[in-house]
Amino acid sequence: MERARIEELFAPFAAVSVKRMFGGHGVYADGLFFAIEAGGEIYLKADRLSAPQFQEAGSRPFIYQGKDRPITLSYWSLPDQALEDADELVFWAKSAVEAAFRAGPKRPKPAAGKRKTPKARRRSQKDGE
Repeated sequence: MERARIEELFAPFAAVSVKRMFGGHGVYADGLFFAIEAGGEIYLKADRLSAPQFQEAGSRPFIYQGKDRPITLSYWSLPDQALEDADELVFWAKSAVEAAFRAGPKRPKPAAGKRKTPKARRRSQKDGE
């Protein structure tokens, strides 16, 4: 799916930015990553609160083939009715943005050699660090 088509799809919801990512696209609203386009399909961020709604709407989780097994991400396909109805699209996009917001920012992984040992982690938790 082309960038312009993704922007057009989400226009009833908000102006989005679209960035190339792993052969697809990442979709952002106000800098918050809330959707993936892969293989011409849109997947929206979900979490334990919203995933059951996606499942009830007939959506499917985003699954890709990892090195040795399939990997399931917390993104679900855009329900079919959202492609036909702008109000439905807005509902599902808001749900995805809320899930992305609840997930919070990703914490950077510690640089190699700077990982805390179990003893150091316990000490920092005890000290309130």
